[in-house]
Amino acid sequence: MKQLFPRGHVMGFIFSMVLTAVALGVVVYELSFKTGMIVLLVTAFMQAGVQLVMFMHAGESEDKKAIYTNVYYALFIALVTIFGTLLTMVWGYQ
Repeated sequence: MKQLFPRGHVMGFIFSMVLTAVALGVVVYELSFKTGMIVLLVTAFMQAGVQLVMFMHAGESEDKKAIYTNVYYALFIALVTIFGTLLTMVWGYQ
C-alpha cells in the first residue's frame, strides 16, 4: 500500500502551497517594493522548478538533455520578455 501513495506529488503540492502562501504574504504584509519583488521572483522560480520536476516529470525522461535545453531556452525567453517589458514600461526607455 505504501508504494501506491503518491508521496512525491503530495510533497510537491504542499511545497507549492507554501510558496503560494509566501507570495501572498508579500501582498498582505505590504513589504517594500524592492523586498517584495525579490521575494516574488525567488518564489516564482522555485514554483516553476517544483512544477517542472514534480508534476511535469522533467527529470524522469531518458532524453534529459533535450528537456533541460528546452527549459533553459524557455527561461531565457521569459527573462528577455520580463526585462524588456520592465525596460520599456517601468524604467522609461523610449
